[in-house]
Amino acid sequence: MLERTRNKAVAASIEEITAQYDRIALVFQGGGALGAYQAGVYQALSDAGCEPTWLSGVSIGAINASIIAGNEPSRRLERLEQFWQTISGRKIWAYTPEGDIYRDIRNRTSSWMTMMMGQPGFFKPRSPNPWFEQPGAEGATSFYNTAELKDTLESLIDFDILNDGRKRLSVGAVNVRTGNFVYFDTDKVRIGPEHIMASGALPPAFPSIRIEGEYYWDGGIVSNTPLQYLLDQEEDRSSLVFQVDLFSARGALPRGMADVLSRHKDIMYSSRTRQNTDNFQRIHALKMKLLDALKRVPPELLKEGERDLIADYSDAGVVNIVHLIYQHKGYEGHAKDYEFSGTSMREHWEMGLEDTERTLRHR
Repeated sequence: MLERTRNKAVAASIEEITAQYDRIALVFQGGGALGAYQAGVYQALSDAGCEPTWLSGVSIGAINASIIAGNEPSRRLERLEQFWQTISGRKIWAYTPEGDIYRDIRNRTSSWMTMMMGQPGFFKPRSPNPWFEQPGAEGATSFYNTAELKDTLESLIDFDILNDGRKRLSVGAVNVRTGNFVYFDTDKVRIGPEHIMASGALPPAFPSIRIEGEYYWDGGIVSNTPLQYLLDQEEDRSSLVFQVDLFSARGALPRGMADVLSRHKDIMYSSRTRQNTDNFQRIHALKMKLLDALKRVPPELLKEGERDLIADYSDAGVVNIVHLIYQHKGYEGHAKDYEFSGTSMREHWEMGLEDTERTLRHR
């Protein structure tokens, strides 16, 4: 997407750092059209020689993660670029004058066209409208059909590579019937296009996806940030985690209804990121205090379970989290997550690339 000359000094330094960890993880939040930011983040990491061994994502984050996991390193950027160019390929205007007012008009037009026409290679409106369908009919529970997304995923992802065990992929979804959050994980199941589509099946826009007799919706309904799942796994392994969020929990006080809608969406979909990290730090601190207390007890007085705790907590792996957050521009508005213009996509990608390059330089 964006050509960069590889900084060999930075790459060598990053490779030295990553060599200290058992696993390198990429954690991608959901966020629709904003997901091109994550592609830019991956490009910067790849340019620095930092390839993930575990990818976890929700919604568009699951799609990005799956494209990375489902291709050889030499083809990952190419496939990401093909995906984003495909779904943002519709031309709105040949030229946009400079200034936030004109970009606001262009972005509004782009988002309206998405609602009316869908996006190529991704989704298209149902006809008739679901409100006019009979209950139980195929098109009665969503406004758009996502059959094109299945074709797109199958053309861009090698599912044999994705499931070959060389790297791990986890995508989050919600069971429609039970309301339970689930992860489809290559350590446990063979992931196919249906699992990825389930992670991005946001109602009422998109239909639920049937997998082994159950139906699933977008994981962002419960938690848009898949960090906790990673933190709960394999505590004896050291991890360097790149957490890439598309919505910021912090923001300015709204000054109008458009700002209210945008701010509401930011808060809702930035859910649990800080809560997850705060809880992890709190639990880790308690474990270390318990470990210190148990070590002060004479060994002959310890019970078997207490000796096991000492062994487990002594071997706990180090977890370092690098948190990258997309910062939206004033003209983007509340429709930023379904504004798929090529101009915005390239901006998001470049911001992810530049933010990550800057972070790596100041590691």
